[in-house]
Amino acid sequence: MNQYRIAIADDHCLIRQGLKSLIRTCPSLCIVAEADNGSELLEKLQLHRPDMVILDITMPQLNGIEALRRIRDQYPEMAVLILTMHSGSYHFYQAMTAGAHGYLLKDDSESELLIAIGTIREGRPYVSSQLAPEVTDEVIANFRGDAKTPCFCLSDREKEVLRLVVQGCSSRAIGERLGISPRTIDHHRASLLKKFKMKKTVDLVNHVASSGMLLPDDKP
Repeated sequence: MNQYRIAIADDHCLIRQGLKSLIRTCPSLCIVAEADNGSELLEKLQLHRPDMVILDITMPQLNGIEALRRIRDQYPEMAVLILTMHSGSYHFYQAMTAGAHGYLLKDDSESELLIAIGTIREGRPYVSSQLAPEVTDEVIANFRGDAKTPCFCLSDREKEVLRLVVQGCSSRAIGERLGISPRTIDHHRASLLKKFKMKKTVDLVNHVASSGMLLPDDKP
């Protein structure tokens, strides 16, 4: 098997050194480049074209999310594994929306990093075991853009309902506002979940809010 070529971007030297030491214990992996900011990383990617980038989020000059967007645009075949201290849903959904193939936390174990690399190498996404119980494969697919976002395929009524659902309104409150029964609203909710390929309303709300989706008639 050919070696899997990896680039590392993190503004902390000790983190980079630790990653290199760990990855070098696996004969099928090799480090071909490292950078301490997003701008330097993009320059080195032109020269080395690795199979994967392990990328921090908080970096000077060009942060990890913006670097990720540029990588996915310029090198769509290149895998990106986010390795960060940020455990909140905001950064996770930002990374998934931008096209990350995996998301790990810096306090995850060394063995989990190697598992994540292997999983992504096989063509499957990987999420930190600390976050995985809250994240379904369907949510990952929708945020990475593997599934077509159906926003523009919604009826006007579904868009109205979706806006109010995102605002936290109950079916009864939405029904009173739109002049239709709560039962009809429940049908619309079920239809929205089906079109977005999600099982839970909370996943739908997080998707719409975190992806910056702006529905017709919404105001910035």
